[in-house]
Order: sequence, then structure tokens, then C-alpha cells
Amino acid sequence: MRYLIIDDEHIAHKIIMEYCEMLPHMKLQKNCYSALEALEYLNSHQVELIFLDINMPKLKGFEFLRTLTSPPKVIVTTAYSEFAIEGYELNVVDYLLKPFSLERFLSAINKVTSSTISTISMGRQQNIKPEGKHIFLKQNNSHVQVAIDSILFIEASGNYTKVVTTDGIISIREKISDTIQLFSDNDFLQVHKSFAVAKKHIRSVEGNRIYIGDHKVPIGQTYKSNVNKLLLG
Repeated sequence: MRYLIIDDEHIAHKIIMEYCEMLPHMKLQKNCYSALEALEYLNSHQVELIFLDINMPKLKGFEFLRTLTSPPKVIVTTAYSEFAIEGYELNVVDYLLKPFSLERFLSAINKVTSSTISTISMGRQQNIKPEGKHIFLKQNNSHVQVAIDSILFIEASGNYTKVVTTDGIISIREKISDTIQLFSDNDFLQVHKSFAVAKKHIRSVEGNRIYIGDHKVPIGQTYKSNVNKLLLG
């Protein structure tokens, strides 16, 4: 994901870059220390994400954002909480208050990823496919980066949700309903109150069972119509 940092403070650039260096899919395109510098860069370059400060000289962050006809995803990074409502009215993905932790930063990046996939599923970017997308899932005290294409299915397990991938199982302390929201309806299908499967990994459907990889996933009566629609194309 190509990104741009727009902030007049060097320390802010340093922190964001250090966090992003931990994420192999994040690629810095330019450090801009004013909105005017960013406007000049964006006239001839494209990025998928902007980290945007609000309080900058000459042209403020939100003033800059209003000048863009087709803005990329935006994460606001600021010390001022009072502008949060205005930010969300401008459809920013997240609003990070300085100083922000790595965990809070990763949460914002996850929102960008899920937002991008939702845009794809709604047909606004039909030429882009979600292959290669990654998401960070919190398991105990660590954040595990997962390729969305590697996920076989999702299973509710008490107070946790198991994310079963081609490489193993990740257990996160989230409801399955909240976890499913992270992924596109085009790619994942809920087939049981406790299971959602990745359509691309389905090997076969037999009776009330879905065979996916080496696993068998039950089909709930309530969700049987979802499977039938899939089978009928």
C-alpha cells in the first residue's frame, strides 16, 4: 500500500515510518511537510493512503482534503480531538490522537484494509481484486499479520473466534459477527451461526457439510439458503 505522510513535525514522520516499517505491505512514497508540497506531489503521483495532520501552516489539513476531487484513504494524525466530527464528515478512515500506540495504529491500518475490500465488493473498483491484502489480528499480546487469501474459514469458539488459515489457527478475542465484518461478502460466506467460509477454498459441498482443505464445516439450517445461492451461481 503506497502511502504519503503530510505533517509539519519531523517527529511525527519518524513515528509513522517506524510503525509502517514493521508492515511489509506498506510503501512510503514521500514525506511532505506542508499541504502545498503534498498537492504538488499528488498532481503527478498516486497513493492509496495519506497520514494527514490538521494544524499546519498556510493550508490546514482539512482545507487540503477538500481540494482533492478523488482523495485516497485518509488517516488523520493530530493532537486536537475537537475536530474529530469534522474529520468523519469528510469520510476519513480513522482519527488518531497523538501520541498514539502501535496497537491503535494497527487498528487504523486494519480499517483501511477492510474499507478497501468493502469498496471492491460494492463494485466501485471492479478492476481491483483483494489478492495480496493483509490484515493484523490480535492474538494474546501480539499482532499477527495474515494474508486474507490464506484464510480457510472462521469459527466461533466461546469468547474467542478462531481464524483457520493454510498455515495454522489464530485465536482472537472477538465475536464472530465482528470478525466477519472485516471481510468482503464477495469472498466470505456465513454458513452457520458459528462458521463463515472463504468461498475460494471450498472443495465440495455434500449434504449439510462443506469440505474445505482438510476440514469439514457444518451448514446451519438458517444459512442453507446462502449456500444454495452460491451453488446456483
